[in-house]
Order: sequence, then C-alpha cells, then structure tokens
Amino acid sequence: MTKFETIRYEKEEKVAKVILDRPEAFNSFTPVMLGEIARALKAAERDVEVRAVVLTGEGKAFCAGQDIKSVDEDIDYGNLLRDNYHPMLKALEGMSKPVVAAVNGVAAGAGMSLALAADYRIVKPESKFVSAFMGIGLVPDCGFMYILPRLVGYAKALEIATIGKPISGEEAQQLGLATEVIEAKEWEAGVTAFARQLATLPTTAFSLVKRYMMDGMHSEFDKVLEQEAQAQRIAGMTEDHLEGMQAFAEKRTPNFTGK
Repeated sequence: MTKFETIRYEKEEKVAKVILDRPEAFNSFTPVMLGEIARALKAAERDVEVRAVVLTGEGKAFCAGQDIKSVDEDIDYGNLLRDNYHPMLKALEGMSKPVVAAVNGVAAGAGMSLALAADYRIVKPESKFVSAFMGIGLVPDCGFMYILPRLVGYAKALEIATIGKPISGEEAQQLGLATEVIEAKEWEAGVTAFARQLATLPTTAFSLVKRYMMDGMHSEFDKVLEQEAQAQRIAGMTEDHLEGMQAFAEKRTPNFTGK
C-alpha cells in the first residue's frame, strides 16, 4: 500500500479505514489530502478483500473543511473545486461498497459535505455539523446542495445552509442526517461493529440499490421501474443471491461473499 502524508489507510478483516490525519489543523483539507483520499478510496474499491469503508478523523475533529491558510487571495474557487475536490467526490460517489462516515467531532464546511457524501453517518452526541460557508461569503459546495435536500427536505436544507446553526449528533439523527449515535466510551467498538455489519451485505445488490435509488430521486417512475428490473436481473445472477435463498430455506444466517 502506498504511504500517505496526510491520511492513514488501515485494513482489518473486510473493513478499510481512511483516517484524515492532520489533527493539529482539525483535519482541514489541503490539495495533498484531497488527492490522497481519492487514491485511498480507489484502492479500497479495487481491493476484493474490502467489503466496507470507514471515513473518520484523527483527534477531536472529523474535518473542519478547507484549510484557509492554503488559499491564496486571488484563488479561483471554481478551479479549486474542479481540480481537487471533484475527483475525491466522484471516487466516493462511484464506490460500489458501503461507506460510513464516522463523524468523531466537528464536520464543518466541505468537511460536512464529505460526511454527507458517505452512505451512512455515525456520530457522537457531541459531534457537530456546521455549514459554515455563508459565514465567509461563499455557497455550500462539494455536493452539499445536491445531497442535503434529499436527506432532510428543501426547507430544512435551506435553513442549515444559510443560517449555519451547528447541528448536534442527536439532532442529526432526528433530522435523518445520522444513522446512529454512539457514546464516546463505546465509539471505537460501535463504529467497528457497524462497519463489519455493512461488510456482510451482498456487495452487488448493495451497489445496485445505491446506484438506482439515487437515480430515482430525479427520474420518471417508468424509468425507475425499468432500472429496478435491470438491477434485479443482475443481482439474481450472483452467488450471494443463491446463498441467500439457500440460507432462507435452511433457516440460517446467510454468509455473503460479495460474488
């Protein structure tokens, strides 16, 4: 595995962990970090042993967004996004394996966008989601305006994006932003257990659900029905489907292998 400067990539059993590792800067993004995250996600996607991915931060923060110190006064933010953020986000969006953001602390600005782009979000009660963009005269980016309304609805998304009030872990769960709230003392074990649960899912079926459910958010009903039919045909030819059927008949828990 390639060594990284700003992140750590760890693999245990069927779970890969991508750990943002700039705790002294609250894991804020730099061009180097963004490139390394994209490379790590692609490595996890290629690795047949990996069945789930965890994104998290080292120290007290998940990610504080863009490192302002690395931004020049005359920067073209459009090019910054296209050249550095978009490759990471597209690598994340294209993942066929479940990705969980383990939001261990504050997720602000583009750090919140990164958490939103994961398939699941696990939080602590004291975790904080903060839009932060309007406070510096910018608009939410990195997929924020695409994903957030789909999670919480337009009215709440507009409120979060423009007013910028921090959202606690427990409030995030109530809004549908977070899948589960885990206390600090149970954090590591809880995140590991959740990720390992995801790693037992039938990989092909999961990837098809992820792909077509998002498409269905802005497609006509007839198109969604046809996509479901195509997806079901593909899933029905997998070894995991056969295993699931056999396990059902034998009244046991299926042992999916991702094939």
